[in-house]
Amino acid sequence: MSEINNNPFQLLEQINSPADLRELAIAQLPDLADELRQFLIQSVASTGGHLSAGLGTVELTLALHYVYNTPNDKLIWDVGHQTYPHKIITGRREQMQSMRQHNGLSGFPKREESPYDTFGVGHSSTSISAALGMSMAASQQGSSQKTVAVIGDGAMTAGMAFEALNHAGDTDADILVILNDNEMSISPNVGGLSKHLAKILSGKVYSTMRSGSKRVLSHIPNMWELAKRTEEHVKGMVVPGTLFEELGFNYFGPVDGHDIPTLVTILRNLKNQTGPRLLHVVTHKGKGFKPAEDNPCLYHGVASFDPETGDKLEASSDKPTYTQVFSDWICDMADQDQRLIAITPAMREGSGLVEFSERFPERYHDVGIAEQHAVTLAAGMACEGLKPVVAIYSTFLQRAYDQLIHDVALQNLPVLFAIDRAGLVGADGPTHAGNFDLSFMRCIPNMLIMAPANENECRQMLYTGFQHNGPAAVRYPRGQGPGTVLQHEMQALPIGKGEICRQGSDIAILAFGSMLSAALEAAEDLNATVANMRFIKPLDTELVEQLAREHRLLLTIEENAVEGGAGSAINEYLLSSQLPCNIINLGLPDRFVEHGSSAQLLAECGLDAKGIIAAARQRE
Repeated sequence: MSEINNNPFQLLEQINSPADLRELAIAQLPDLADELRQFLIQSVASTGGHLSAGLGTVELTLALHYVYNTPNDKLIWDVGHQTYPHKIITGRREQMQSMRQHNGLSGFPKREESPYDTFGVGHSSTSISAALGMSMAASQQGSSQKTVAVIGDGAMTAGMAFEALNHAGDTDADILVILNDNEMSISPNVGGLSKHLAKILSGKVYSTMRSGSKRVLSHIPNMWELAKRTEEHVKGMVVPGTLFEELGFNYFGPVDGHDIPTLVTILRNLKNQTGPRLLHVVTHKGKGFKPAEDNPCLYHGVASFDPETGDKLEASSDKPTYTQVFSDWICDMADQDQRLIAITPAMREGSGLVEFSERFPERYHDVGIAEQHAVTLAAGMACEGLKPVVAIYSTFLQRAYDQLIHDVALQNLPVLFAIDRAGLVGADGPTHAGNFDLSFMRCIPNMLIMAPANENECRQMLYTGFQHNGPAAVRYPRGQGPGTVLQHEMQALPIGKGEICRQGSDIAILAFGSMLSAALEAAEDLNATVANMRFIKPLDTELVEQLAREHRLLLTIEENAVEGGAGSAINEYLLSSQLPCNIINLGLPDRFVEHGSSAQLLAECGLDAKGIIAAARQRE
């Protein structure tokens, strides 16, 4: 009797690179897809990370690496949430247990990590621009490499994607854009007819006939115009590709993104064509894992969970996160003021706007992945007497910097920016860290900038910023605060005023926002005075001067880049006031901080109590 093989990953364990994948028969690929999907579920269940998107791209990932000669052919993923299957089959299967862990694999494509990660990403809608650049570079250098960009339908809401499409369509670049559609309601089009059409439209006979007709009919202008219009109208009736055709792309699809044999056939056909092409692939987020299929948003980014049931393994805490504090505040504020409008660039869940969107649907606007538009939309509303609140991650606000300056601050409009994920963000790493907002906002005239040290202060600062007659920003970290009791009653804080939290001698620690807890802990060892500065702009210069006159050493600490940050503001004031004082600025170093737990990263940057104590004693 032969032994029963209980290994659930027989095929997958043979794949150490896409070259191994290309040795398989097409008939083996569906079985490999099943194994890859189960391996992905087990991996993310253990480490946490992004799940739904990757489950939806398993077959597409295999088909792309099967057809294209990666890494010589360039495969560029958008955002990167869907690239875990790509990582698994490009030599990183055994490292998946280190995903998003300190010194482990990144949760996003990263050029330093693998030659198969051809472009580092984290922010949405960059893939087409990058792929076009690579394709044009290949042409310039006489290379025959192929270039493929994979972009989701959500990322197509960004202006940058359309800018790239508009440019690419006006070139003869050898680029294939794959639209991974997992949200649009086009499932009736995914069937035998559309599959048959896609095969025909991507095939050699059709493309030869089409190019041949161009040559022949171009000598008869009226006939050529009629033929072009006829083709466009016929295709427009059966496929939703008119927009892309108008932009200069040859459109194919929609096709079932989970049908590997069909995907391989179509990709092989398209690989042999040139010029801008767009393949519309329909996938299902969370495919193969029922909890993720039922709630793909919940399983977009997850902590560790039971791979059988989907239940989270981490114990929940009674302490609210800063995001929840914002969520409660904006609903309470909306009850009081009918002028309040909430705007978010496709971050309803992440920014804490689910309850608001349900209770105040007429005053809620998700503009898609369009940060620039979100800010200028708010500016327009503020011009007409409304009070917009823009809920946005710090890292995404970077994409709307011009609008922040020119459309809001220059006109001194009352727009409140609720800036989540300020500072380090742990496992998501440098692409999602909000390390620079204090620096890039502090130099803008008219800005009111606040950083809460605890949950209740966050609530009161949001109220303060909302009441302020000008642009205001409240920046708060990811996760939970120290557990301060929330006061339901809202009161505006005195603008530009900090507070002494602990009286000591010799050393004064000036803490901004999230750093107050570590400062107080360190102060017990140093017998230091601790000030909760609260405001970055305007700075409490009276408090700074008092502390400078009464202490031998000032130590500023912030979860922001040292360069140009809150500590720099204090340096500038002391210099202009000619106050003699020794000062140390602690903050995030002048490098991109890699991923890991928040505690690990803060310690690594010297922003925990131990680091503060060590910095102070170096000056003794």
